[in-house]
Amino acid sequence: MRRLTIADIAEAAGVSTGSVSYALNGKPGVAPETRARILRIAGDLGWRPSAAARALTGGRSGAIGLVVDRPAHVLGIEPFFMQLVSGIQAELGPRSRTSLLLQVIDDRRAELDTYRDWWAERRVDGVLLVDLRAGDPRVDLVADIGLPAVALGPPAPGAGLPCVWSDDAAGVRAAVGHLAALGHRRIARVAGPPALLHTRDRDTAFAEAALDAGLDRPPVVHTDYTGEDGARATRRLLTRPGRPTALVFDNDVMALAALGAAHELGIGVPDQLSVIAWDDSPLCGLARPALTAVARDIPEHGRRAAASLLRLIAGEPAAHVPTPLPVLTRRASTAPPPPEPGGGEPGTG
Repeated sequence: MRRLTIADIAEAAGVSTGSVSYALNGKPGVAPETRARILRIAGDLGWRPSAAARALTGGRSGAIGLVVDRPAHVLGIEPFFMQLVSGIQAELGPRSRTSLLLQVIDDRRAELDTYRDWWAERRVDGVLLVDLRAGDPRVDLVADIGLPAVALGPPAPGAGLPCVWSDDAAGVRAAVGHLAALGHRRIARVAGPPALLHTRDRDTAFAEAALDAGLDRPPVVHTDYTGEDGARATRRLLTRPGRPTALVFDNDVMALAALGAAHELGIGVPDQLSVIAWDDSPLCGLARPALTAVARDIPEHGRRAAASLLRLIAGEPAAHVPTPLPVLTRRASTAPPPPEPGGGEPGTG
């Protein structure tokens, strides 16, 4: 079916195209009864007001924005963001008449420019911010230009930005506690970028959980979340003296890559090395051995973030919104540590 035009409406209503344009755009120059008749006929023919036109006249654009600062090839294999987007879309749905504008950018300055352009052009009514950093310039930017925003992640100190977040420390404690209960004493963590607020929260929680379990301060290697970097970190940790008997990864992609790296080194999982992934996904269950993982309801995370942003756009007060606590899903990739050479206690040095 071809697209409806002003000429089609004018012909059906028996008026000029100029009269139709005045009526549809709310401009003077057409009698009230004629305007009403044109709008009724246009509606019967399937015409709907343009979101762009509504925005230019002070209305809403009917869209929210999400910028993901990841290389496109990484985003394509990372289940987290796909689950997050599914939750956002579930909340938006047909009833909200709001769509999601997604932009993938591997450049922080370009990300800031995107927010400015979106708001100046009235392409979005608000944005969701992911991967908050210490001193994040996006927080000041959205406040300065008046762009409604909700962050996904722990509240930024002093930011005053509404956040939807989960207690990452609970997930870290569950992982470390599980490994310590199995008898592991040498545990290491392969983390995400150190500038991210949630990475810092997990760093702190990991050190505290290890101390509570009576372990020495465990090593942490920071990466860029890619499988390649996760594999490199795994090889580095497993070829050092007194190598760890357990590794905890900040995402599932790196944990999957670690299985391959360990196999290349002749280190069996879980008989010689236990592995835990963060953010359980279908990939974790399909791996061999299946990965023990920290599970969060990522779609629910996205749904609550979208709902919070819609409330903010509507002029309602927005507060921090917690999501359900992470839980540990135990699978075949974790087991007691191997006995130490010389007949010592398992996992002791």
